[in-house]
Amino acid sequence: MTEPIPTEPAGGPVVTEPAATEPAVTGPAGREYPQQWEADVVLADGGVAHVRPAARADADQIRAMHGRMSARSLYLRYFSAVKQVSDAQVSIFVDVDHETAIGLVVELGGELIAAGTAHRNTSFGDPDAAEVAFLVEDSQQGRGLGSILLEHLAAAAQERGIRRFTAEVLGENTQMVRVFIDAGYTVHREYDSGVIDLVFDIAPTEKSRAVVLSREHRAEARSIRRLVSPRSIAVIGASADPTKIGHAVLANLLEGEFAGPVYPVNPEARSVRGVRAYPTVNDIPDPVDVAVVTVPTATVAEVVESCRVKGVHGLVMMTGGFSDAGLDGAQAQRRMAAVVRGAGMRLLGPNCLGMINTDPEVLLNASLAPVVPPAGPVGFFCQSGALGVAILADAAARSLGLSTFVSAGNRADVSGNDLLQYWHGDDRTEVVLLYLESFGNPRKFARLARVLARTKPVIAVKSGRHSQVVPGLVATSSELTDDVVASLFEQSGVIRTPGLTTAFDVAQLLSTQPVPRGDRIGIVGNSSALGVLAVDFCLEAGLAVAADSPVDLGVQVGAADLADAVREMANRDDIDALVVGWVPPVATEGHEHAAALRDALRDAPIPAVSTFLAVDGLTQHLSVLDDRGNPTRGSVPSYRTLERAVGALSYAVRYGAWLDRPAGTVPELAGLDRKAAAAAARAAIEAMRVPDDPARALIDAELVTLLGCYGIPIEAFQAIGSADDAVRAAAEIGFPVALKSFDESLRHRLDQAGVRLGLQTPDQVREAYQNLFDIAGPWQYVQKSVPAERTGVPTVFRITADPSFGALVSFGIGGVATELLEDRAYRTVPLTDVDAADLIAAPGAAPLLDGYRGAEVVPKEPLIDLALRLSALADDVPELVGLQLQPVLAGPAGIAITGATGIIGPPSEFDDWRRRMQ
Repeated sequence: MTEPIPTEPAGGPVVTEPAATEPAVTGPAGREYPQQWEADVVLADGGVAHVRPAARADADQIRAMHGRMSARSLYLRYFSAVKQVSDAQVSIFVDVDHETAIGLVVELGGELIAAGTAHRNTSFGDPDAAEVAFLVEDSQQGRGLGSILLEHLAAAAQERGIRRFTAEVLGENTQMVRVFIDAGYTVHREYDSGVIDLVFDIAPTEKSRAVVLSREHRAEARSIRRLVSPRSIAVIGASADPTKIGHAVLANLLEGEFAGPVYPVNPEARSVRGVRAYPTVNDIPDPVDVAVVTVPTATVAEVVESCRVKGVHGLVMMTGGFSDAGLDGAQAQRRMAAVVRGAGMRLLGPNCLGMINTDPEVLLNASLAPVVPPAGPVGFFCQSGALGVAILADAAARSLGLSTFVSAGNRADVSGNDLLQYWHGDDRTEVVLLYLESFGNPRKFARLARVLARTKPVIAVKSGRHSQVVPGLVATSSELTDDVVASLFEQSGVIRTPGLTTAFDVAQLLSTQPVPRGDRIGIVGNSSALGVLAVDFCLEAGLAVAADSPVDLGVQVGAADLADAVREMANRDDIDALVVGWVPPVATEGHEHAAALRDALRDAPIPAVSTFLAVDGLTQHLSVLDDRGNPTRGSVPSYRTLERAVGALSYAVRYGAWLDRPAGTVPELAGLDRKAAAAAARAAIEAMRVPDDPARALIDAELVTLLGCYGIPIEAFQAIGSADDAVRAAAEIGFPVALKSFDESLRHRLDQAGVRLGLQTPDQVREAYQNLFDIAGPWQYVQKSVPAERTGVPTVFRITADPSFGALVSFGIGGVATELLEDRAYRTVPLTDVDAADLIAAPGAAPLLDGYRGAEVVPKEPLIDLALRLSALADDVPELVGLQLQPVLAGPAGIAITGATGIIGPPSEFDDWRRRMQ
């Protein structure tokens, strides 16, 4: 039985007045302009461009683009020599209604550099197909514009009901043929008289999505590499005044020995700190890769325009007063970001601390931090500019080596996701550390982190749990509950810590020691008291203490004996990690002991942590140094307390367990009818009672059809409106039956006021109907009773679609207590078989399925299968913005779904698979 709005009772539906909407933006021929097709995109070489729908006003620009192209390129496009583009050829690109003819253009620096069209094949009697064609300016070829246009045209065409693309390409135009072949579609080819006819379905496939993600990764990584490894840099607002930001960043660049030229920009100075200054960035005679902007807010727009004209690749905007200053500032920030991206630049900030790259070939300190940690393997992303200086000072005090540090500030453009793409392929980065105050696109974060965490530990501090009430964070935040964030991190393999101190503790361990292969801990030291404490901390952290631990070597143990004991324990088969607690006796510096410990563990197969001299960080004698004198792999991390040492180790152990678990696969499920489901979803959207209504409840028939397409049956039911109807429905369904109220709140009350169960005869049905009538009214449900062997434990499944996060599947055990305690587990879509098993086992009340206190054991396989089917449904039908199955009864003989509600509505933009920047 479903629980959404039922088919309407006699008397008709209640009609409400539709809400007023803003007037739509119109384009060619007065048709609505598809603004959702606009997107900023990262090109293959790391540059940025803007994709938007074409319009008649673009005719002159299209003509100008043709004029900049070679005769060869025009021949390949039009199959004949073109001396001057005709009005008819221009009209192909601009006379588009975005229904029968779709047109997109790519804009860079105010000029059109590429265009693409998809014309529906109505004249050939195939309205589901469209002929696709592209034109890319010669100077812009090789930047991936053809593949980007294909992705965006395919997504737009699907929105208009087009299912296939056709194309005619000259056989000698191998570059264009490769665009179609390499896109991951199954392309059918026919060759005739030098022309290749191509036909392919444009629905996203696993292969085409993999191609898109791979291209996205390479492009975004290159984009950030250009930003953090500039060959030249300008400081706009450089000042000789030590109290100014422009002075601090210039001083840090010069003192950090940046490998390229540094250009101060100050219209009132001939030089700053002995370096020649220039009035504007355009007066600098040489190219400028990156500009650090430190000018007042009022002059930022002028500076951005100058950088656009100069051809700067990236801006580091330290100036504040944008989204951190309220709604007006947020609007100014959006305008600035649009100008920056339109010029092909990337923007770090505004209101950021800057960036650091310790690569010896770069040596960049374009930040306000006077103290920079040594070079090392940790890539660090931090949103906060205010905390950044203190954070870097703490890292430096610990000798925690960084490869790259980036402070994103308000994240108008560059975000943590961009850095994840970059660090994935950066050989100098072995550990990723994130300090996050909010999420911009959490769904993308989960996808990227899940891949990255398989090769490099990702440690995250997620602060800002109440960011939605902090004005400076609202503009860049997605409102996610802490449970959802925790699930996101857990499923992605991200090591989540409660604060920066713990995050540094874990980074210190994983950047120097191997990942633990298990949870068996050996403890050795020179104090029995420390050993007992270590045991307590290990057990409290869920770790197992190895046999014969702790080992007390005595307070006067010599360096050689300490090394021998540690070496022996490190090579035992029953120990996965070591905790070494050492306190110095009176008048002993401990340098000899530290060096002996370091050498004993140099080639150890397991990790070790210590509380040597109660010092935080990598001390000189515990460190293995590289050729530049910086701590490297094999160094033994020291912590001020045993509790912190064991705590860091426990996080590493859990990460190791995640790595050891199979990644899982998204299985092929039997009985799925994806085409029918897509058609049902489209029909439900078209049946919206109010145009552009954001969402509505699915009626019974719609929901039963949609769930049936994914092999998710609901126990047989009928909606009835009288006692006679109830008796007739019970006879058709078959006794025994149950009567249930339409009102969901009545059905789920503790006293089950809205339910009458176990009705065996027509008289019992009639009596139950009259009894329920007084409480719930005439409209009720009759449903087949579920056999006792399928009614052991009530459970609840949900699909939730967040506008920025995407789809989640959640699972919990039914009951008031679990609802009050929010005992519910979440996993992101798509679920692998491992994810689905974890989801069912994750709630605190899950032991009820395992025969708790003598109850019958409930097989989990049917619940896992249901979770996978719901995942497939959520992934394939983004219009399903909400679904609840309650209760799903689970018993020894299987499961029974007896209630469901669903909400249909337009899918969020992040369900779109095409490449686009946030």
